[in-house]
Order: sequence, then C-alpha cells, then structure tokens
Amino acid sequence: MHMSPFFAEMVGTALLILLGNGVVANVVLKGTKGNGAGWIVIAFGWGMAVFVAVFSVKDFSSAHLNPAVTIAMAVGKKVEWGVVPSYLIAQLLGAVAGAMLVYAFYRDHFHATDDPDAKLACFCTSPAIRNLSSAFFCELLGTFVLVFPIFLISDPTLPGQTGAAKINIGLGTLGALPVGLLVFAIGLSLGGTTGYAINPARDLGPRIAHSLLPIRGKRDGDWGYAWIPVVAPLVGGALAAAAARAITYTTP
Repeated sequence: MHMSPFFAEMVGTALLILLGNGVVANVVLKGTKGNGAGWIVIAFGWGMAVFVAVFSVKDFSSAHLNPAVTIAMAVGKKVEWGVVPSYLIAQLLGAVAGAMLVYAFYRDHFHATDDPDAKLACFCTSPAIRNLSSAFFCELLGTFVLVFPIFLISDPTLPGQTGAAKINIGLGTLGALPVGLLVFAIGLSLGGTTGYAINPARDLGPRIAHSLLPIRGKRDGDWGYAWIPVVAPLVGGALAAAAARAITYTTP
C-alpha cells in the first residue's frame, strides 16, 4: 500500500483529533456514557489516540502529526526544510477535519449541553488559571518533554542523510506504543495547568472548526489565548532539538 506523506499526515492528524477530542467530548458533554469520568480517562484516551494515529501512518510519513515535531526535526537537521510547509498544511487540515467529525459524532450531546465552556473544551485547550506567561512556560516544557526523547532514540546517522531518507524521523521513531505512553505520562503529570496542547495543529485546527461549525449555544473561541498553544510548542520543540544536538555533538 502506498500513501503520500502529505495525505498520511492529514489522515493521521485527523485520527488523532477524532479520538483525542472525542474522549474529551465523552467526558464533558451532557448525557454521554462517559460523562464525568474524569481527567485520567481523558489523559489515557489521548495517549491511545496518539498510539492509533502513529501506528496508522508511521510507515508513510513517520507520523509527525504535530507542527512542533516537524519544526523541531528541521531545526535538528533530521528533515529537509523543504518538506515543512506541506507537512504543516496537512496537519492543520487533518486537525480541522478531525474536530468536525467529533462534532458530527457527538452532535446530539453538544445540543443537550448548556455549558459553552464545556463545548469549547471539546475542541481546544484553555488554562486552569489564566496566567499567560505561566501557560506559555507549561506548554513549552510539555512539548520539550514530548520532542526530546525522539532525538535521543533516533538513529544518530540520520542527520547526514539526504533526500527522501531525511523525512523518516518523527513520532514513529519511538514506536506507536512508547509515544502513546509518553503522551499519557505528559497528560497525567504536566497536563493540569493548560490541558497540554503540546501541538499547534491540535489546538488551532479544532479552534477554527469550533468557529465555523453551527454549534448551538457556543461561546467565542478565546482567540486572545489561542497564540500560546501555537507558539509555545514550536519554541519548546525547537529547544528540544537544540538541546539534543548539543548532547549528541559534545558527548564522547
């Protein structure tokens, strides 16, 4: 079977959002079977969403599924900068599509839910305490913890490769189950402050979908906060790449 890296990134990110935001909807929307199940269920659901998404497309695009990962791979000279725009566009489109599928799946429960904040939470993140500098730091560090292991585990010979071989680094480098467990750990340990977006497409794409969809009784998309889960993960991923390269080139 053949799938282009662009289509693989779009499909993988759509799966990620469908299952990840789907577990949020199952927990927070009124009348669902999982209503009120709590944070551990959300964190585990997101971990399994990453597992499924990475497992599904890792052989076609190495399963970046995250602009912060793609940018970090380029900063770390593990992928060519030329592939970055197509990956980012595919990830954003996939995230929008996945969020729209979540709405279609839980449409009756969106209509039954009166709380507009709960509806927004099914699409994007928000801080538990609204301190923007603190939220920026939390998203930066969470993404650093996501990206850093990819560089530590990936084959050290790959930075010297050229052409198509140089796009073969991403979340799939760790393997689907390890990266799913990594995201589960981040959710449990570091997710309580901002909801751990740690992925610009995961937050921005569904936030756009929330604005476009005819959701009854919805609130605004909190666009004043939206730049943090976009910019902070990009910075965190780039710092992880720089730190890993420094270790690689200074360790005997």
